Amino acid sequence: MKADTELKYVTKAVRAVRGMESRTIKKWEAEGWEVVAQIPGKLKTEITLRRPAPRWSRRLIWIAAGGVLAVALVSIIVAGVIGEKNEGPVESDASAPPGASAWSGRATPRATSTATTSSSAPKDAVLTRENSPELAALLELTDTCSPDIAAFAEVHRGQTISFQGSIVAIAPHGSAKTRYDILINTGDFSPTIARPGPNFQFRDENVSYDFHWVGQVPDTVGVGTNLSITAEVDRYIEKQCLFLLEPVATAVR
Repeated sequence: MKADTELKYVTKAVRAVRGMESRTIKKWEAEGWEVVAQIPGKLKTEITLRRPAPRWSRRLIWIAAGGVLAVALVSIIVAGVIGEKNEGPVESDASAPPGASAWSGRATPRATSTATTSSSAPKDAVLTRENSPELAALLELTDTCSPDIAAFAEVHRGQTISFQGSIVAIAPHGSAKTRYDILINTGDFSPTIARPGPNFQFRDENVSYDFHWVGQVPDTVGVGTNLSITAEVDRYIEKQCLFLLEPVATAVR
């Protein structure tokens, strides 16, 4: 049998805030992707990536296709049997718990309506409380380890969000002397009142130039500093309940 030596690729397009292209490219290259093209826009650059597609032999493809066909036939038969047994009126599911997670996809009316309603903001727009119902709901969560946070981070990875926040903790990153891990909560700083929303974190950042200060550059920042934050969604670390962000623009309030 003649071997299929032609290398095939899968491609995808991601967007990066102008000036942040190298950081985004580095992140995807670490996952095995290579850059094919970059198309700059007014606010963001569209980056086309590719990587080799998994190689399947023809025998495996035929086996997989046969399995899919068999599953489809079984599904049709089962659906027919269920349809015959449920010809009566459909009743609503009253056993679902109220207030189930909208982003985790649990079967409740609230979850369905929230999960299927996309943000009113355009794809390239900076998400805010005003133009994104999903972000507005995220910033009001009282459970900092909610699965809703992980779901939001996954769906909106690489997008830019903007909100009012404050520094509640700051510590050196490892043994570094000029790079820090900075914990941020929503709203104005309070030593006694717990603020809603995730535990946001800027990780391994230099406060002098990584923050991309807008307006007056402060002499010092620390616990209690109130900020206007525009940042790119990085990822959510579930074991630590930390929502990692990359600074895009920061201003002191």
